[in-house]
Amino acid sequence: MTNAAHVLKLGKRCPTDTVCYHAQQCVEKYLKALLVYHERDFPWTHQLGSLLLRLPAGVRPDLTPDEQQRLTDYATVTRYPGDYEAIPLTEARNAVKIARRVRRQLRKRLPKEALRAG
Repeated sequence: MTNAAHVLKLGKRCPTDTVCYHAQQCVEKYLKALLVYHERDFPWTHQLGSLLLRLPAGVRPDLTPDEQQRLTDYATVTRYPGDYEAIPLTEARNAVKIARRVRRQLRKRLPKEALRAG
């Protein structure tokens, strides 16, 4: 998350695809950490919806189906230059906002000893 937030400071020169990728990775890693904590297996995937369905309903973060799909696309579609249109800066900022919200929610559901500062 730090990487994405820092790169956003570049403004118009910001590589928005990189920011969005890091936002997706933040959400994915926290979901997987929560799955490990709840002793749930998960597949090798970037599909956030698939990971969410493996979590107990009471611990799932607030992520709309649209947010799930957009973030998932940032990890898959944007990996290869030329395969997608440029992502607007406002969309990159929104991706970071979503990732921060999910991060906040999931950090509350993980034991303190499992968390690093930051």
